[in-house]
Amino acid sequence: MPPVPAGWKGKCQQGEAFNSSICNRKVIGARYYLNGYQAEEESEKTKSFRSPRDSSGHGSHTASTAAGRYVDNMNYKGLASGGARGGAPMARIAVYKTCWSTACYDVDLLAAFDDAIRDGVHVLSLSLGSDEPQGDYFSDAISVGSFHAVSRGIVVVASVGNAGISGSATNIAPWIITVAAGSTDRDFTSDIVLGNRAHFSGESLSLLKMNASTRIISASEAYGGYFTPYQSSYCLESSLNTTKTKDKVLVCRHAGSSTESKLAKGTVVKEAGGVGMILIDEADKDIAIPFAIPAAIVGTKIGHKILSYINNTRNPTSRILSAKTVLGSQAAPRVAPFSSKGPNALTPEILKPDIMAPGLNILAAWSPAIAKMKFNVLSGTSMACPHVTGIVALIKAVHPSWSPSAIKSAIMTTATMLDKHRKPITSGPDGRKATPFDLGSGFVSPTKVLDPGLIYDASPNDYKAFLCSIGYSERSLRLITRDNSTCNREFLTASSLNYPSITVPNLKKSFSVSRTVTNVGRPRSIYKAVVFPPTGINVTVVPKRLFFSRYGEKINYTVKFEVTAPLEGYVFGSLTWRNKRSWVTTPLVVRSLHTRIGLTI
Repeated sequence: MPPVPAGWKGKCQQGEAFNSSICNRKVIGARYYLNGYQAEEESEKTKSFRSPRDSSGHGSHTASTAAGRYVDNMNYKGLASGGARGGAPMARIAVYKTCWSTACYDVDLLAAFDDAIRDGVHVLSLSLGSDEPQGDYFSDAISVGSFHAVSRGIVVVASVGNAGISGSATNIAPWIITVAAGSTDRDFTSDIVLGNRAHFSGESLSLLKMNASTRIISASEAYGGYFTPYQSSYCLESSLNTTKTKDKVLVCRHAGSSTESKLAKGTVVKEAGGVGMILIDEADKDIAIPFAIPAAIVGTKIGHKILSYINNTRNPTSRILSAKTVLGSQAAPRVAPFSSKGPNALTPEILKPDIMAPGLNILAAWSPAIAKMKFNVLSGTSMACPHVTGIVALIKAVHPSWSPSAIKSAIMTTATMLDKHRKPITSGPDGRKATPFDLGSGFVSPTKVLDPGLIYDASPNDYKAFLCSIGYSERSLRLITRDNSTCNREFLTASSLNYPSITVPNLKKSFSVSRTVTNVGRPRSIYKAVVFPPTGINVTVVPKRLFFSRYGEKINYTVKFEVTAPLEGYVFGSLTWRNKRSWVTTPLVVRSLHTRIGLTI
């Protein structure tokens, strides 16, 4: 790579298992932060290196996804082998290690933001977040730190969270690009063969296989100790009778979304003498896990078929084969079940997440400090975030003068709501049609982002006006800005922020929202408005056509929403500014508030 840019002010901080000489032309900065951790934990002991060194693998995985160089033969224990690279392979990496085995502390996060801003970074990638529901912007370290970064032209990309339920989105400040997780068209599956010759496949990363069929039972039959059959059906620690389990395949159930607890179930079965496991987990059946025995995860439907076979067969048997890589077996992308969803619990007028990117079963680099592996497969919105970070770096390289909001707009307005078969992207185990609360503006389209045609721009002053419009006092505002900012300007509502999506959470009868678009396409261009209105809502756009005569020209337009048939909950639509070259799409999200009239006779 070329020499480190002259304007770089960062440093390589020495520490345990990490010398400053480890930095090079690719990894040009590395710092770590312990003050908050030590003050809160009241102990100087950490399970991690007291240095920037990665002791969990998470940092290596996300950094390589965003900006890893080319690797010829990348694979996970032989699975998914092939060439690979990060999103922006020529970008430099600076590491700011703020998280430890138990938590990430605000004082460490804010110190890292300050250093990153001073060091001269261009993009900040945060595969971390607060527990949901997120608190006020002025009490959330990521919201405060990212405001200062964005105010200095630094783009901040962050994960939406892994809670997977409605209203659980975090990192919801409008100045952050908030990323949801979707699937790719690659799965890792193990075949399950029953004694009646029925074949099923389940998700797995276990390369172990059974050489012969053996007896299969429900884990509830192997209950032991003080555990009930129901408790044992979840293969809890110490819940299995070793005599009943020995040399058998067990069918276990799972509740929750912890990868660790699924791995633990495999270990429980193995230690009780079991030789294989089928795990029934409807919510996270698509997440591949490296089990310690031949094992596979199946959904409820297949799980019931297997249990029915066990219950209706005198001597039921099964064999589980080793995991293999399968391409194109399912529609892709799909919204990952664990990906946190809108509406925005703090400011419902701002749609979150903003965008979706690959986050399910992602193969990327791994820290050799943990296991003797160079690569690993992980799932999470942590994996989706750096995909967008890499795309941001590419946009920055081509359009260095664009603001963080312009870059965000380019990513959002060029996204797609269709999968690779040109059908609507789905979400959830039931395969329902995904909404903007699942995936924001849609699945990121990296080839379109460099030429979006039009952008929605916003300045730090616009974000201050937004904060004032949601009721922040000047004292609260200054907790974020750390200066003498005043509320001398505010919007009518938070919906008025010039955002690339439009959300109206409290529509009574009619309401109008204005937006400003900036021409970044051809100097002379005409765009026509195409509206798909939310159900029960009439949408009027004025003007219906936009005529641009020069690059950088700004034009305002207004969208009027009117309730025609009140519906419960949120409804969704879209507004697209189209011409032959560009489609600039904005999600429309509306909830109508209607009063019911009760008559008493």
